[in-house]
Parts: sequence; C-alpha cells; structure tokens
Amino acid sequence: MKIVVVSAGLSSPSSTRLLADRLAAATLEHVDAATEVIELRELATEIAQHFVTGFPPARLASALDAVAAADGLIAVTPVFAGSYSGLFKSFFDLIDKDSLTGKPVLLGATGGTARHSLVTEHALRPLFTYLRALVLPTAVYAASEDWGEEGLAQRIARAGAELARFTTPAAVPGPGAAPDVDTAAAITPRSLTGAITSVDPADGFVTVPFEQRLAALRVP
Repeated sequence: MKIVVVSAGLSSPSSTRLLADRLAAATLEHVDAATEVIELRELATEIAQHFVTGFPPARLASALDAVAAADGLIAVTPVFAGSYSGLFKSFFDLIDKDSLTGKPVLLGATGGTARHSLVTEHALRPLFTYLRALVLPTAVYAASEDWGEEGLAQRIARAGAELARFTTPAAVPGPGAAPDVDTAAAITPRSLTGAITSVDPADGFVTVPFEQRLAALRVP
C-alpha cells in the first residue's frame, strides 16, 4: 500500500510541508504503508514546460505516475488570494482525468489567518470532486496561530484515521461464517455521509432508504 503526499509549499522550511508531513504521520499510525512526498516547488519549471510542449519531463512524469498509482493521496496547498496556489492547480490540471476516480484524498491548506479556513470547502473540495476523487469528510486548515494548539492536533489525528480507514480493504468473513457484532459493524458498508447500505450479490452496493429500515424495526 502506498500513500502519496503532494505539498505545494514554496519556502524551505514550509508550514505547508509541515502540515503534509503531520497528516502522513497521523495516517501511518493506523495503516502500514509506504509514503512518497512530491514537492511541487521542485517541479515548477517542468510543470510550465509541460503546458508549453504537451510532454512531461521525466521527473514530472514520475510524479504524475505516482499520484495515479497511489492507494491514497494527501494534497496540501498554501492559500493565495483566498484559494489554492497556482502551482497546486497547475499540477492537478496535468493529472489524467481518470487518475483520481474513487481514490481517497485528504485535503489540507495553510494560511496566515483563520479567515481563510473555509478554503478547503469552497476551493479544494470542489476541485477534487470534479476529478471524481473520494474526498474525505475531514479537511485540515492550519493558520499561523494554530500551530502548537490542541485543536489542530486533534483535526490532524481525525483526518489521518479517516484516510487510513478508506485505504484499508475491509475484512470479509469466509463463506458460511457468521461475523460477530463487532465484525459486522466494521464491515457494514457506509457512504462518506454515513448512510448505511446493504449488499446485493447481483447488483453490488444498494442504498437502503431510511423509511424502509425504520419500518423493519416496528413491532407487528
């Protein structure tokens, strides 16, 4: 299993890279996986060349392939003019349109003030939804004053646990085995919104309407 981390920080050291590293570490507390970090500032020239020539230089091609092959993705950008950076957007503009389909993606952003805290929702989430990625419920924004605060550490821990959950295949009992209560709860299919689904062997996952589940609980 492999987690790829994309950091669009421009400085070194970078708070964006720091957040990316902490999100990766939080994920690895729950899943055994290899990680690869892609620093976009090191690929800025290659990204521009790709736009002009239509062909990615070797380092950029390797980065794009790594993102496409990843089991999970962590994408972190600094905030510029209330949105993601141009370098961040340019890189993901070069991703093949089908590369992120169904891939779990953990979003992060850094900025100088808490006033930009919704950038993950109004800018980043729509971008990756358009790319048909599986965008995780918890996105992490870190303002300058957040570093060292307990609240940021808690959000990072929660986000890392979510990415680990969605990149780890669920254990399925063998034929004829009756799962215990804990196992059944663990493998009960749920959407990102928490909706419970049932499994139809012929049709795959089928959402069960709430009214139907409620009716099944009524006493005759």
